[in-house]
Amino acid sequence: MYVFSMLGNLIIIGVVHVAPRLHTPMYFFLSNLSTQDVAYVSTILPKLLVIEITGETCISFLECFTQMFVFMGSAATDTRGVCTILALISWMAGFFNALLYVFLISHLSFCDSKSIQHFFCDMKALIRLSCSDVTHMNNMMLTEVCVIGILLFAMILTSYAFIISTILKIKTSASRMKIFSSCSSHLTVVFLFCGTSMTIYLKPDSESSKELDMVLSLLYVAVVPACNPLVYTLRNQEVLSALKIKKNIFN
Repeated sequence: MYVFSMLGNLIIIGVVHVAPRLHTPMYFFLSNLSTQDVAYVSTILPKLLVIEITGETCISFLECFTQMFVFMGSAATDTRGVCTILALISWMAGFFNALLYVFLISHLSFCDSKSIQHFFCDMKALIRLSCSDVTHMNNMMLTEVCVIGILLFAMILTSYAFIISTILKIKTSASRMKIFSSCSSHLTVVFLFCGTSMTIYLKPDSESSKELDMVLSLLYVAVVPACNPLVYTLRNQEVLSALKIKKNIFN
């Protein structure tokens, strides 16, 4: 999953950068998505691979909070100038939010047990270890997921509703089916990412939910970044044509 995710996303970043025909807002934001995917899978999966290979499960305080900060920041982008501003706002908002949580959690008191019941430094897993009153933290997470997560998810669904409405006006059934196929794969990835991440933070916490949290986390940490390149870009004829042109140049 890690190799496939890195390879697919780096190809997208590279081909969008070097192919003039792909210098459009859509591909700019798709390469931005690929950059986010590269950042957060590289923060989590290499450490997980080391743990699986060596059996060494220790992680330092600094490594743990760095991992949480980069993951949260990446997961929470005319004209080219407008696109750049939008991307910067997205990155800055995500990392400011992550910095806030890292600051608050780093000032909690932790119990004797330092064993994180997760495969990475997930915020919810770290809060479980605290001996402090974490009611305010739980309320913050719940509010953020409800206000920001559900709002953004609703905006995505609204945009696809307009797309589907436009598709239905297309006269040829073959064209409709082709576009519906693309939209359905896009929506599958959206539901997989938003559904799993929001479920983790909205459902009540319990001892029996720890394993479920890890399974759901694995879906949006490993599976979604590996699927994104194929679903959004690598099946696109413009990208495939650009790849063929570059291949011919190098040959």
